[in-house]
Amino acid sequence: MSDRKRRAASSSSGKRPKLPSAPDREEGKEPAGWLLRAVQQQREDAKDQSFNRKRLRFISDTEKVTQGSEGILYWMLRDQRVQDNWALIHAQQLAAQENLPLHVCFCLVVPKSPLSTLRHYSFLLKGLEEVAKECKQLNIQFHLLRGAAGDLLPAFVSDRDFGAVVTDFSPLREHLQLLKDVQKKLKKDVPLMQVDAHNVVPCWEASPKLEYAARTIRGKITSRLPEFLTDFPAVEKHPHTAVRTAKPVDWDKALASLDVDRSVEEPQWAKPGTAAGMAMLESFIDVRLKLFNTHRNDPNSAALSQLSPWIRFGHLSAQRVALQVRRCGKNATESVASFIEELVVRRELTDNFCFYNENYDSVKGAYEWAQKTLKDHAKDKREYLYTREQLEQAQTHDKLWNAAQFFDPPNDEHQCRVGPPAVF
Repeated sequence: MSDRKRRAASSSSGKRPKLPSAPDREEGKEPAGWLLRAVQQQREDAKDQSFNRKRLRFISDTEKVTQGSEGILYWMLRDQRVQDNWALIHAQQLAAQENLPLHVCFCLVVPKSPLSTLRHYSFLLKGLEEVAKECKQLNIQFHLLRGAAGDLLPAFVSDRDFGAVVTDFSPLREHLQLLKDVQKKLKKDVPLMQVDAHNVVPCWEASPKLEYAARTIRGKITSRLPEFLTDFPAVEKHPHTAVRTAKPVDWDKALASLDVDRSVEEPQWAKPGTAAGMAMLESFIDVRLKLFNTHRNDPNSAALSQLSPWIRFGHLSAQRVALQVRRCGKNATESVASFIEELVVRRELTDNFCFYNENYDSVKGAYEWAQKTLKDHAKDKREYLYTREQLEQAQTHDKLWNAAQFFDPPNDEHQCRVGPPAVF
């Protein structure tokens, strides 16, 4: 999205359809906060739940923790939360097994990009601030490193004498390159392992190849749900205390120092962090879930989960969301099925596409028939032709497209998929 588009969407000009507010909590429902209490009990009940090692793959040749080391490091990347995080759960279990302290680090770098906005990095940093506070309560050291992981992490591991590095999974090329950079510079006797904490069924377990469509991966994922859609044990107070502690982080100063586009402001409806994400999940289950199956594509209906920001930043686990929706949606079975299809099958199909297709963000990544269709029809006559500026400023013949450009519901989200007018 261009700067002009983002500013247009936040300006006061233009008519903006208002999304009806969600209905109030139904009578008879438990008071607010019931979900968090239920989840805490579920974690306690699952304290003996074993870690499924199919979620894990070794990036390094060595697999044994370096003897005589001073700790285990979880390099947090995509899954920015403490609880319901299989990567951190595994790191803690490994540290406890080796009688070592546990550390978490996040490498903060701001690329030169129109997408580097205050909205993005404020949400990210404030979520990490919540992570750091929870880590402190659990006797886990949290480190905020400023710079690319490939440049900083290997030296940090050596300086702190960590005996193993655990990280989470992302299929994007930038993150895969970071993994290669770290592996190349990391000491050879320090194991580097990756845990898929983002997908319910680990990406490499769901399929060993690029899938054609949702219909080809659906059965492969749903057949593995009994194995992988399990409860999480809690990340607990760590029994081994670090001698060398992390430097305190001035979070306000860190955010103020970032070179980002500050014209794209923080959203008012979405508060960062796991706690806010759980509150939104609770409201979805209580109010909107029953409407999801029939109204999810209706822009005038408040039927969506609104969970995208928290899942995208890893503040909420999609697996946790799936577990709770299944448990609490027994009176809305069709909505539950539709939601799980979107949350699990189709969302995890996108990871499959990116992981097994190097050209995932290019037309070159499309199937041959699709590329041929585009080429064959490239010179077709169009009834309407618009510039990028006209599209962004809603100056087209298509009323639905025009409305979507300035749609300003309370949750800042477009309710359904809106394609461009017939100009391409």
